[in-house]
Amino acid sequence: MPDADQSQVPRPEAELVQVAAQGDPTAFEALVRPHLGMLFRVIDRILGNEAESQDALQDALLTLHRELPGFHGASKFSTWAYRICVNQALMARRKRVRRREDAIEDLMPRFGDEGHHMNVDTILDWSEDAEALMKVEQAELKAKVRAGLDRLSDDQRAVFVLRDLEGWNTEEIAQHLGITRELVRQRVHRARLALRAMLPEFAPSPEGR
Repeated sequence: MPDADQSQVPRPEAELVQVAAQGDPTAFEALVRPHLGMLFRVIDRILGNEAESQDALQDALLTLHRELPGFHGASKFSTWAYRICVNQALMARRKRVRRREDAIEDLMPRFGDEGHHMNVDTILDWSEDAEALMKVEQAELKAKVRAGLDRLSDDQRAVFVLRDLEGWNTEEIAQHLGITRELVRQRVHRARLALRAMLPEFAPSPEGR
């Protein structure tokens, strides 16, 4: 029957947004379900704890539902939802009191009076492009990467995840976090230095240098 066939056709996103904004739970579920994997991924990369990430995702979905009437389609729904999830993850991390800034300081390179590195052996090459960071996705390194990210300060982890794992540019991160571009670059640089020391398997072999 025509009505049965028509019900199988996916509804346009704009229509789902409009109906979900009026309180239709079925439309809201249809709107967010295709993006749940992506949304959970970015939250979990920032928080690094599955249980906390699940809680943060639930909070983010509540925010999405509450704020949906104010979404006017200036961007894709997935982009809007993604940024709300990033905000929720960052807020969740700020509530943690267990971050120690000295954890990162122990991993930073030392400099002599003349300005040269004192621990040259730990200064490893770290590629700026996404190709080097593809190793993060390898199953055998995920546990080490998670542990490494968890030792970063909240600010450093946030910018590293957004810049090197999620692919945001410096300007986007600066605007989203309300900090300067120079501070973004500084935090990313410090995070990379720390991860080099913690994850030497990312470094190229001496023969390849």
